[in-house]
Amino acid sequence: MLFLSRQTVRRHLSLYAGSFVALAVGVFLLGLAATATAATIAYRGPAADSIVVKLPNADPPTTARVLLSGEDASGLQVVLSMVGVISGFITIFVIASTFAFAVASRRREVGLLRLIGATPRQVKRMVLGEALFVAIVASVAGAVLAQLTTPLVLAKASYTELAPVKLEPASPWVPLAIAVGAGLVVAMLGARSAARRAGRVGAVDALREASLEPPQIGPVRITFGVLVLAGAIVLLALIRPGTGEAVMPLAMFTPMLLVVALTLLAPIVVPLIGRLWALPLVTWTRVSGRLARSNVIAAPRRSASLAAPMLGISAIAGSMVLTLSFAADASVATIRDTLRVPIVVTAPENSPQLSERILGTPGVAVADGAIPVGLIRTDRDTADLEEAEGIDPAVATQTRAITALKGDLGKLTGKTVAISKEAAGFGNYRVGDKISVTFTDRSSDQLEVVAVLKDAAEINPSFFVPAELARQHAPGAGPTRWFIQPAEGVDPTALTRALDERLAGTGADAVPAAEWQQAEGEGLRKGNQLGLILLLGPAALYSAIAIANTLLMGSLQRRHEFVTSRLLGATPAQIRRMVLWESSLVSAVALSLGTVITITVGLLIRHAMSVGLTDVPVTVPWGTLLSIGAVCVVLAIGAALLPTAVILRDSQPSAALQP
Repeated sequence: MLFLSRQTVRRHLSLYAGSFVALAVGVFLLGLAATATAATIAYRGPAADSIVVKLPNADPPTTARVLLSGEDASGLQVVLSMVGVISGFITIFVIASTFAFAVASRRREVGLLRLIGATPRQVKRMVLGEALFVAIVASVAGAVLAQLTTPLVLAKASYTELAPVKLEPASPWVPLAIAVGAGLVVAMLGARSAARRAGRVGAVDALREASLEPPQIGPVRITFGVLVLAGAIVLLALIRPGTGEAVMPLAMFTPMLLVVALTLLAPIVVPLIGRLWALPLVTWTRVSGRLARSNVIAAPRRSASLAAPMLGISAIAGSMVLTLSFAADASVATIRDTLRVPIVVTAPENSPQLSERILGTPGVAVADGAIPVGLIRTDRDTADLEEAEGIDPAVATQTRAITALKGDLGKLTGKTVAISKEAAGFGNYRVGDKISVTFTDRSSDQLEVVAVLKDAAEINPSFFVPAELARQHAPGAGPTRWFIQPAEGVDPTALTRALDERLAGTGADAVPAAEWQQAEGEGLRKGNQLGLILLLGPAALYSAIAIANTLLMGSLQRRHEFVTSRLLGATPAQIRRMVLWESSLVSAVALSLGTVITITVGLLIRHAMSVGLTDVPVTVPWGTLLSIGAVCVVLAIGAALLPTAVILRDSQPSAALQP
């Protein structure tokens, strides 16, 4: 059967070329993420800029090496992990659809094999052998391409915001083996269900319904679709206020589950929505629109396979774009609601002592200059470098809205710490608990939690310590920003100019708080754009290839249908219009479902992030969202019309009589 599988692949090169391209690109993306992640894991940093801390609560007790500068590749590592997850999901999604489409397109051939005596088991083995043959070649090709591209990617990623270090390629064997193995597993899983359906085809039924699809999907597929949809609804229910950093993973995984559920149920859902979209189309176009509607409804599996890539990328990309935009809106509102002063002074690191100059400026009533200090939490089985600030609670509470949800911030003296609600949730800390820490001066201590504070990450860090404790462990550190409260009756604009004159030559800059807030918001959006490019760029490219690939495969298998239509009197122009409306109809269905997912997830994310904030702005990146939809439609129409034009140019009505 393996020999027959190999011969079948060679005979259907145009059909399996799409599967090869889809799997090769998927393995390439997975391999690239894996090799780049291996490089970030292998990076150790300079020994002089690190500290080895003890982890007494680990089992067994051990030590951990932590970079003190914080300049490591952890940010890139997180992004690459998310890229791997998204790319892996898209790969599984596309490959399963592609192999199922390839096998379904050969239903007549499978029926003829059954007619001449092939057993269901032999048919299954043949289909799985075809998948294995394509998977081996495609996975190796994708892995080789990933290895060749890795040095270039690492060179571009080095010395960036996500990886401010020099990254070198690590040993590629393990990550590439994982990528190749994933490609093989995905291909076999994608072909398994199709092979099982092919094995159930009866000889007589295959001859009678060779060119028709089954009228309904099986109960197993419906059951799994409903179960996955229920799981997605549970994730939607979890997107609520207080979710914290878990909001971002939920914004990524919830659309994935919804896409899987709708794909499983697509043979039911696509025709229903297709009928609605076809109402104005039929009224406007009449014959060509009716034919397009009939094709979409009569071939639900094919329509679902064509809609799947567009549904996947529109839902996932749209949800991420909207989530990051709403996150930036919430951050801007948090800054505005937390900051109580009209003036902000920013200063470079290791700047001259500014305290006397600022406090000595006439008109300054309060100057809140927090002392940055690094500390390593070692009270669990991991060592995490945290950014903390040393403050005077009496001063800081006049310039910032620092709200104690539990405990008393006024007790922040001596060896104590106040932590954010999010940090308390992750570490399971309560007021009165002791946190084991190691400061960057290599001294260790235990700090008592005296307060749990409301989250305000853009203004307040996760950890506050007394100013005296910060000076003790970071004697050379100085504030990098000051929040200035003018005295009563003093004009903030005039005081800003006076501070600028007073701080001339120090590198510090005094700006109105509104201007500083705007700059912070723009910085957040710029960082979000970089994250979107890294997260969705590879997946969007792969999805574009998958959309074009699937539609090309579908169109190339319709040669007999097109020439038969010619025999019945249809002109090439009419057939092209039919294909145009059919691809447009499938695109409309897919983008409609993707839009519903995007809006649902986006609104829940916005509600979860904006509760407790006032006048949260609404920034919808219409340009990006519309571009996603426009690219999907253009690719769908172009990939459908191009092969149709080629088939019609080389075919005459008499070709319909050929086998």
